[in-house]
Amino acid sequence: MSAVESRVTAVVDQAVAPDGGVLGRSYRALSVGIVSVVLLIAFEATAVGTAMPVAARDLDGVALYAFAFSGYFTTSLSGMVLAGQWSDRRGPLGALAAGIGAFATGLVVAGTAQAMWVFILGRAVQGLGGGLVIVALYVVVGRAYPERLRPAIMAAFAAGWVVPSIVGPLAAGAVTEHLGWRWVFLGMPVLVVFPLALALPQIRRRAAGPVDAAAGAGSFDRRRIRLALGISLGAGLLQYAAQDLRPLSLLPGLAGAALLVPAVLGLLPRGTYRAARGLPSVVLLRGLSAGSFIAAESFVPLMLVTQRGLSPTLAGFSLAAGGGTWALGSWLQSRPRVAPYRERLMTIGMVLVAAAIVAAPGVLVHSVPVWTVAVAWGFGCLGMGLVVSSTSVLLLRLSAPEEAGANSAALQISDALSNVVLLAGTGAAFAALGGGSAAAGAAGTADGSHPAAFAAVFLPMAGVALAGVWVTRRVWER
Repeated sequence: MSAVESRVTAVVDQAVAPDGGVLGRSYRALSVGIVSVVLLIAFEATAVGTAMPVAARDLDGVALYAFAFSGYFTTSLSGMVLAGQWSDRRGPLGALAAGIGAFATGLVVAGTAQAMWVFILGRAVQGLGGGLVIVALYVVVGRAYPERLRPAIMAAFAAGWVVPSIVGPLAAGAVTEHLGWRWVFLGMPVLVVFPLALALPQIRRRAAGPVDAAAGAGSFDRRRIRLALGISLGAGLLQYAAQDLRPLSLLPGLAGAALLVPAVLGLLPRGTYRAARGLPSVVLLRGLSAGSFIAAESFVPLMLVTQRGLSPTLAGFSLAAGGGTWALGSWLQSRPRVAPYRERLMTIGMVLVAAAIVAAPGVLVHSVPVWTVAVAWGFGCLGMGLVVSSTSVLLLRLSAPEEAGANSAALQISDALSNVVLLAGTGAAFAALGGGSAAAGAAGTADGSHPAAFAAVFLPMAGVALAGVWVTRRVWER
């Protein structure tokens, strides 16, 4: 976009939105409503990990513990594709309402479950709803907000995770201890009423219906729906194989890969995996950043407990500052003055992510203070705030209105699938090098642990993050 075109766009945006920012009179109800939806999902995501071990024990389902997490992620992939189709053809209102409804239903099913398989089913329904919601929200942002306000609302989404990341586990622990784990799930559906009442009327007014109202609502692409089912089933098989290192587990692993590869190639923009300039590189960068960081972060508390003898509470607090610095990074990218330097900000962000992942296993050397992990992870989260929000802003800028749903789904699929694949790979490497025995021993301090297993997690993920540094140079079409 030329300087003249940018100036014209800014003038037009100012003309149609004289109230100013995302909390101005025109956008206040919509902004508060959709950020409340994000806040609800964030509280659930941060609280569920606290209640899950108690739920699995009470339901006699510890052996199926991992599937309570993987069930959510695998169905969310299908929900993302369905939401993209739904939003492009009929508007995001229906997808968002159905997603919130499914999310609340899944919470009720999980909270009332009397058997572990019912609990996992509830988590799967939650995942479907979560996938519908997140993509529909991106389409709402693309259609209801002018371009100048999109960085700010994306920053608000990131800020919506700060309080839950700090309060969520503590609140869930107190509820689990005093009322029971079921109320962690059953107490949340009542919170759905507020964001629905506030956001849905505004979405109906600003973003309802197909992009081309004259053309009407188109039919769903059945091929993409089939690919969505393939990607969910493939991801589930891959996770199952990674959790069971017996030779026979190669069979579901190969079957999962056979389903995943064609589905991914069909659902992501052409050229994604060769980092073609523009939209494909934006989608790829989202996967590289999220996958490398989340896979590494999953092992930080475990490393501090088993290698340095910290309590689980203290190990968890090592990541507490990350929510604030992530929000800070997202806020920085939303400033109008830095918009011309977005590519440079993303490069800096990925360098910070890579540096944090490299620095974290330094605590395997016992002369290194444990607080260095908290500092390193704070900088890593700052980098993630710069990168993740910027990829969201760029995706909407590079998407035609009628393709915003499909492209938003591709961005979220890249994010979620990279988490699944890299967590499966790092988990398998960790277990193969003896990390499982160290973790199981919880007393695995320096004398009985396997630091090489942790190195096998962090160093490859640092390499993935460094690849993301290179991809940041290709996100702009030249």
